[in-house]
Order: sequence, then structure tokens, then C-alpha cells
Amino acid sequence: MAVPARPATACPWPGCGPQPGPGARRPASGPPRPLWLLLSPLLLLPLLAAPGASAYSFPQQHTMQHWARRLEQEVDGVMRIFGGVQQLREIYKDNRNLFEVQENEPQKLVEKVAGDIESLLDRKVQALKRLADAAENFQKAHRWQDNIKEEDIVYYDAKADAELDDPESEDVERGSKASTLRLDFIEDPNFKNKVNYSYTAVQIPTDIYKGSTVILNELNWTEALENVFMENRRQDPTLLWQVFGSATGVTRYYPATPWRAPKKIDLYDVRRRPWYIQGASSPKDMVIIVDVSGSVSGLTLKLMKTSVCEMLDTLSDDDYVNVASFNEKAQPVSCFTHLVQANVRNKKVFKEAVQGMVAKGTTGYKAGFEYAFDQLQNSNITRANCNKMIMMFTDGGEDRVQDVFEKYNWPNRTVRVFTFSVGQHNYDVTPLQWMACANKGYYFEIPSIGAIRINTQEYLDVLGRPMVLAGKEAKQVQWTNVYEDALEGMGLAPFPQGWLVVTGTLPVFNLTQDGPGEKKNQLILGVMGIDVALNDIKRLTPNYTLGANGYVFAIDLNGYVLLHPNLKPQTTNFREPVTLDFLDAELEDENKEEIRRSMIDGNKGHKQIRTLVKSLDERYIDEVTRNYTWVPIRSTNYSLGLVLPPYSTFYLQANLSDQILQVKYFEFLLPSSFESEGHVFIAPREYCKDLNASDNNTEFLKNFIELMEKVTPDSKQCNNFLLHNLILDTGITQQLVERVWRDQDLNTYSLLAVFAATDGGITRVFPNKAAEDWTENPEPFNASFYRRSLDNHGYVFKPPHQDALLRPLELENDTVGILVSTAVELSLGRRTLRPAVVGVKLDLEAWAEKFKVLASNRTHQDQPQQCGPNSHCEMDCEVNNEDLLCVLIDDGGFLVLSNQNHQWDQVGRFFSEVDANLMLALYNNSFYTRKESYDYQAACAPQPPGNLGAAPRGVFVPTVADFLNLAWWTSAAAWSLFQQLLYGLIYHSWFQADPAEAEGSPETRESSCVMKQTQYYFGSVNASYNAIIDCGNCSRLFHAQRLTNTNLLFVVAEKPLCSQCEAGRLLQKETHSDGPEQCELVQRPRYRRGPHICFDYNATEDTSDCGRGASFPPSLGVLVSLQLLLLLGLPPRPQPQVLVHASRRL
Repeated sequence: MAVPARPATACPWPGCGPQPGPGARRPASGPPRPLWLLLSPLLLLPLLAAPGASAYSFPQQHTMQHWARRLEQEVDGVMRIFGGVQQLREIYKDNRNLFEVQENEPQKLVEKVAGDIESLLDRKVQALKRLADAAENFQKAHRWQDNIKEEDIVYYDAKADAELDDPESEDVERGSKASTLRLDFIEDPNFKNKVNYSYTAVQIPTDIYKGSTVILNELNWTEALENVFMENRRQDPTLLWQVFGSATGVTRYYPATPWRAPKKIDLYDVRRRPWYIQGASSPKDMVIIVDVSGSVSGLTLKLMKTSVCEMLDTLSDDDYVNVASFNEKAQPVSCFTHLVQANVRNKKVFKEAVQGMVAKGTTGYKAGFEYAFDQLQNSNITRANCNKMIMMFTDGGEDRVQDVFEKYNWPNRTVRVFTFSVGQHNYDVTPLQWMACANKGYYFEIPSIGAIRINTQEYLDVLGRPMVLAGKEAKQVQWTNVYEDALEGMGLAPFPQGWLVVTGTLPVFNLTQDGPGEKKNQLILGVMGIDVALNDIKRLTPNYTLGANGYVFAIDLNGYVLLHPNLKPQTTNFREPVTLDFLDAELEDENKEEIRRSMIDGNKGHKQIRTLVKSLDERYIDEVTRNYTWVPIRSTNYSLGLVLPPYSTFYLQANLSDQILQVKYFEFLLPSSFESEGHVFIAPREYCKDLNASDNNTEFLKNFIELMEKVTPDSKQCNNFLLHNLILDTGITQQLVERVWRDQDLNTYSLLAVFAATDGGITRVFPNKAAEDWTENPEPFNASFYRRSLDNHGYVFKPPHQDALLRPLELENDTVGILVSTAVELSLGRRTLRPAVVGVKLDLEAWAEKFKVLASNRTHQDQPQQCGPNSHCEMDCEVNNEDLLCVLIDDGGFLVLSNQNHQWDQVGRFFSEVDANLMLALYNNSFYTRKESYDYQAACAPQPPGNLGAAPRGVFVPTVADFLNLAWWTSAAAWSLFQQLLYGLIYHSWFQADPAEAEGSPETRESSCVMKQTQYYFGSVNASYNAIIDCGNCSRLFHAQRLTNTNLLFVVAEKPLCSQCEAGRLLQKETHSDGPEQCELVQRPRYRRGPHICFDYNATEDTSDCGRGASFPPSLGVLVSLQLLLLLGLPPRPQPQVLVHASRRL
């Protein structure tokens, strides 16, 4: 719901509004005010008495300020007594000999980490080069065999096990498994999967016939790569998957592991993976033009729409694209009027717009090509500035538009033209062939749906020619975007652990010649790839010395993050790369835009900025100071950054050389000490290699204690820094128990618990029984209260989290508590740091009662205000709670305390859900500011599928007369129908479903989506403020004031008399969104740079191979065989339209 504009605030008495000071609001000039507005407060207040309480008036401002001071004093008193901030400082100083203060030097740190990452990636680069060189030599030495048979080749078919388990598999029916190895596998923790290190595995796309001569020859020569894979692993045991993706579609990878077949048809084809496309060609500027004249209708139009979507999937974020339709005129299919980056969101806009194309009018090639050339000549926009191409989809035509090519493209022919004849027709295709051949492109035919995938990716062979001819100059290793899930960078088996990887790619060239003295071969053989897990890169970064709010991040030339603590994609089996921009990973501002640009340009830099950060639970916004330092990672397209808060410049490093003291402190980790010393939670960190992890902290502590009984904190298999700091903090927090907590009666001050959490990973909760209700994260660095306390001065209140859709809090046994925490700032000489956070847990009900008393006119604990019928008194939050609403709201707008008993179970909810009218007034009067952002990594439940019926819509359905007509059976229409039926069985409704759906059940699989997030935080008003909510007869007076040294706002208001003011409700909860308007975003694209290399031209390129339209010819015998197979219920083997490129015979 839109939030109403902020109304002008009417002040009912002099002095209302902000108190004098900077930024105080003044009434605007205007006509003279009515006499009643000029009355003094003493005359006016009786007129403002609440109904039903004629003897009481709304409290005056100084009264409410007095209540606020009492609340501040009470909180401060309790925290001073029980928090133990000062006492903990003394404890640290008393143990000064047990630790050293180390300094984080940002420039040295970031340069060291960048160097370590460079070394890690360089080892993978050397492995890639060995593989690529070996592949080129193996293929060059290979002798082509025309008569090769399946049984001549022995290999491990990665999909064989899945096919054997499937009784309907074609290979089971044929029984042709003689050439397939059966392997044994062992579980490997590095791969989180079962692998075999003695063999490679082979995956062949479903729509490619395994027994074809080209495929068998490919399997034959690539077998020699097995030894190179194994030698690479011997030299670098940390290598993950090594993969060769062939231009024929064959994938050979090491180590061998079974292919995890999806629930539906497996559509994986290595040539369509972004890592392959990136390695096989330079960036592209592509304009797709689609013929939508009247002759293009029905099935042909649907084929075109599907073809365009498949073509878009061959583009990556380094490419730029636009799509237009044409008949007599050309126009863009979407709101994009120029080339835009081919990122996930822009491609989604295109795909949706393409579905709306309608066929009408006459064909006008000239209009389409002129539009495309104009798009490519526009130099005022960001684009790839490398390969330029036009892809035209049409059903045929006579015009060659030679004049257009002469005007825009000849003689240099800098734009390649690819033409696609779509559908079954009898048009002369010679003009389409001529267009492609005359402009260094290629001509393809797409007669049916089965030809779409192969023919929309074959153009990459043409783009690869300049790379091959460039030779060693083009042998450049490129690193991809981040991919989600285990080895999804290669599209290999997705693991539930959800790994993130990047892939290094290197093209492999055909070094053969067609004959003695012939020109050099210009075909690309394929792409080599090696995955690097982000976890391996993260291990090179400082873990815990940067503090809870310090971190390392890295971005690429597109500004996408490679490393960032907020890089947390929530989806599984997501087919697209994870492209999270740095400005979306954080809250965008001008300073960060400047930092991002400098990093993309490969510069070094350092800058301290004031910026907004989102809390870990995404409920709060804090304005903080951060120091950014960045350097480029040499030999890569990445840049590394370090972010440090000023208080994390220094950190503690324990030095527990005294083993007796180690044992003494360690004993306070034993559960037997918890009853007297409080319960201890330890952060689940990797203290030692042999420590078994567990999500249950009690079990993890048990595992830790058992391991410590076998090893010492100084053991080489353990992280000595983490262990020493953990044990030191165990002893220090125990001393806090001994000096402060043990002798205090928590019940006196209505406290459920006291606690301390430290950078060393200790969270101690006292008394022990309070641990039963402790729900905070045992890792302090992942606990919202801990991180916010470090960033905020004073006391940070954190009410229990409540969702509006969940039932209210259950106030039973006084177990619902409110956390109040504050950071312990330690000054040692001139060095200041914050090594711990301490706090208390308030009993909600008891403190709600105390809140009433503190915000009342009592002069004594047991002496309420006396007010007779003939005297006028001010209302207070205790006596007049039926007429006066008093609340404490935190800086995120969440209810903390209320004088209304019926609102106690709503503590923790966004206040607009409790009193929408009052929260809107607070926002309109600048007590709160709103920040909106988008989460591009969210996962949403799948939408229920529509009722599409049993068959795919849009498939041509012949009439009875057609079936009875023998001539029809031999026609191209019949052939097209059978291909549709066949591929319909295989691809399951291509026209309606996203191809990704074929790889998982849409009924159960979550999908990636965008969620809009809204947070509120304190605005500019920092003083007392009186105002009126103007709703006619329903007007309400209210007073609001910030409580000093806390994150609380104290609000006193009249209770609403009616509901006429419920006009607007502020929303805080996360909502599903389409994200910002893409059509507007592309008008101000974010800064980026493309790859440094471009290979789009070579003077020696042979363009004579430009397509001749050869396709699988219709055959009555084949048609009858297919029909018989369908009638018998036997799944036919899909016959590919084009097995491989015509010149793939090696």
C-alpha cells in the first residue's frame, strides 16, 4: 500500500514540535491563527482532556521528559550493576600479561591476501594449460576412423547407471552396454560425492546419438586426456573437477562420478553452459530480428519464439543484446530501445516480451536490417565492442537487401549476419544463404523443435574462427562468474551442500590442416575448465582477526561479487550464474559507487566513509563508519577489498603459555561447572582438523572436550590462535561471574539472565537454567545483538522476533525476555578495541509493569497520584492506561514495551501492525526514515502450474482428412508433426515450460526470485516532539522522545477514539517483487568493463563455409518406423537434425 504524503502538522499549543535547536520545524507563514490556537497551554490543556476522564488532561511536555529521564536512569542503573562493563574492563587489565594487542594493517593485509589468491589461481592456470596443450596434440596425432564402432570404444558413461535403473531406457532395450565400464566409487570429502580417481567419466547430451562416427572418434582421442588429468591431480591435490567440453557436445571430466540424472529429461549440453560460451568466443554485441509478417503464423511463430529464447541463453553478462520484430516496419519487442547487457534480469524481460509477438503484415527485410545496423552503430551506449552480429529468424523471402549491406557493412564486413529459416515451407532459401555468406555469417534451418537447441548454438563455431587463427595470442585463461551449488560451474551434479565455484576456462584449438599446403584449420575443438571452490579462496582470507563486522570481498569487471559475506544464494539447482552486484550486496551510496569503479579499473585505494548497513537479521539499519581498502588481484580480472570498522583496527591475541592456567580455564568449559559459573556456548569454529562439527551446540561442546582430552591447544593440527583465545575468554568471563553476577539477586530487578559474549567465541549465560531459553546464535559473529552492539554506542534493546503471520507470544512462566546489550570498549594505551559484549535479559511482564510506574506521576513506589473531581491532573501511563497509550519502540520500529496489557503478546512486532495510525504519524514527523532495497538471492515457492491439459499447446493437430491422405503422410508437414510428437515426448512441452524445469520437479523445487525489503531507522529528529494526528473528530495528541544512550523511542499518545484515521499502514515485512523497473535501470547502467581481449577479426579467415541448409531429409520409411514405435509404446531414439557441424569431420 502506498504511504500517504506527509501532512502538515498542526500544533495545538505554543512550544509543540521540536525544541529549539538545529533543524527544529517552524510553522509556515499564513493567515492569522484562530484564537483557540493562541491560548496558553494552561488554558488549553483542560480542553484537551480525554473523554471519560474529565479530571485529567494530556500530560505536558516537561512531565513526559521527566518520565523519560526516569526510564533512562533505571536502564542505566541496571546495566551498571549487572552488565559489568566497568568490571570486565578491569578484568582484562588485570590479565594483561595473558594477551597481546595486534594491529590489522589494511594495506598489508589486502595485498597479502590478493597475492595468496593469485598464487592459488595460478596453480589452476598451469593445470589448464597442460590440459589444453595435451588435447591439441592428442587430436592432431589422432587418425580419423570412418568405420569405427561403438564396441571398439571402452569408456565410463556417466549416465549409464541411471539408464540401467530406468527400465524404459533405450540402451537397456538395445542391451548395448558392452563398451561401458562399471566402476566402484568411494566417498570423497573434497567433492562431497562418490568418485573414482582412476578413470574419467563421459556425459553425452540426450539429443546426440552416442554411436555416430563423429562422437566415437571424439571419445577415441579424448581418452588420452585421462593420464593428464591424473598427473595434474598428483601435482596439485587440491584440484577439483577438471573438464573438457567438446564442440561436438561430449563432456569428459575427472575424477569419474555418476551423473545425477534429473527427475525429468536431462537437457544438459556443455556447449550451452556459460563457462563454455565464455571460453569459446569473445564478447558479443547481438541484435536479434524476428520476421512477424502474416506468413509467419501458428507453429512457425512458436518455433521462432522458442528459438529466440534459446538464443538468449547462449549469451552471458559480457554480452549485449536487443531483440526486435519486423514486417513493413521494425520495432523493439520490449521497452529496451538500445543494446542492453545480457544479464539474467534483462534476458527475462526479452523472453516475456517475445511471447507477445503477433504475426501480421508483409515481410520487410530492409526495415529489419536497417534497425539492426542502427543499433550496432550507436556509440553512445555501453556495449561489448567486440563481435558484432545480426541474427535473423524468418520463414523465407525473396529480397536480398544488398543495398542495405552495401550501405552499412561493406566492404569491411564488421558485422556478421546469421540467418535462420524456421518452419516447414517451400520458399526459396537461396536469398537467406546469400545474406549469411556475403556477411561472414552462417545459414541455419530450424524445421522443427528438435533442431532449435543445436542450431541456436552453432554460431559459436563461426565466432571462434578468429580465436583459432590468432593462435597462442588467444590462449587466454578467463575466470567465470560465481556459480551456485556443487560444481554447477560445469553443470555437474548439484549437491545439497550448495557449493559456490568459479571456473577457469581455456579454449582448445584444432591444429590440423585439411591437406598438404592447405590453410590452417579454424575450428575450435572445445574448452578446458577447472573449478575452484569459493571456500578454498575464503580460506586464504583472515577469519576472526577482523572482528564481527570486518570482512574481505572481491569483485570482477562487471562489479559482481566473487567473495562477500552477503553472497548467500538461497535457491538449489539454479541454472544461471550467481551475479550479485557489489552495490546490491551492500546498501548502495555514492561512496560505494566510487569504490566499485576504482576496483573495476584495477586501481589501489583506501577510503573511510559513513554508510548504512543492514543488520544480520535484516530488521534494522545502522549508520556506521567503515574503512575500505582495495587492490587488484594480478593476472586475473578480480579486485580484492577489505572492510574494517575503526574499532577493529586492533584485536587480542591470547598468549597462554602457562599450561596450568590452560587447564584451569579449560575446566570452566566442562558442563559440571555450569551450575555455579553459568552455561557456556562455544562458537562452532574449526578449532582443529579432527573436530567433528555439529549444529547442536551441546554436542559440539562435547566433541570439543573429547578432542581436547587427546590434544593440547598448541597442537599442530589445531588453530592455536582460535584455541588460545577461546580458553582465555572462558577464564575472563568466569571472573565476571565471580566478581559481579554470582552475588546478585536477578529477581530483584526482574532479570531472567545476564550474559557476556566475546570475540574469542564464548557466550556465557547466567544462571545456568536461563540457557534453556537462550535462542541467540552461539557464534557471536553471527549474532545480530553482538554485531549491532559493536556498531552502536549505549544500550541496544532487542525484543523477541515476531512475524505478523505467526501467533502472538505465549507469556507463560515469565520466560519471554528482552535483550539489552552494550559493547565493552577497552583502551590500552592509545589502542582502542571492543573485544566483548555484555547484557541482561529483562522479564517482559515485570518490566512492563515497571514501565507503567516509571511513566506515572507517582512520587513514591506505593503512592499513586491522587486526583479529585474538582481538581485537574495530568494523565499518566499507569492510572490512565484506558485512555493513554505509552510505548517504547526500538530504532527499527518494533514494539519493546507497552502500558497496554493486551499488547504484551505483540512485543517484537512492527509497530504499524499494533497501531498503524500512530506509526504513520511518527514516520511523517521524521522520527523514522525508510530504506528500501532488493534481495536478488531469495528463494520462492513454485507457482502452481496452470491447467494446460495433457498435450502441449500450439502443436499442429492434423484433421481426419489429413490422416486419410497418403500424400499428406509424405509431406513435410507430416514429418514436422512426427518430430514434434517425438520431441514432445522427450522435452515435455517446450513451448510452455522453462527448459530448466526439465531438470527438476517444478512442484517441489524452489525458484530464484526477488524480494523487496523495507527497514526503518531513526530519522533526523533527536529531541522531544509534541504533535497532533489530524483526523477531524478522531484527532489524537502524541508526544515522542528519544531515550538517551539507548536505541529506544518513548511515545505517549491518546488512544484512538475511532478508526477513521486508519488510512495508511506502513509495511515492513519482506514482499515478493519484480525488482526495480528494468526499463528505467538500463537508461543508467552501472559502470563495468569487458574482458581486456577481443578476437573478432582475422584477415586469413576462410568464410566460404557458411551453411548450405543440409538437414535430416524426410523419409517415408523413417516416418513409418517412427509411427510403429509410437504405436507400440517404445521410446524412439531421437535422431538429431544436425549431428555436428558439417566440417566437424576431423
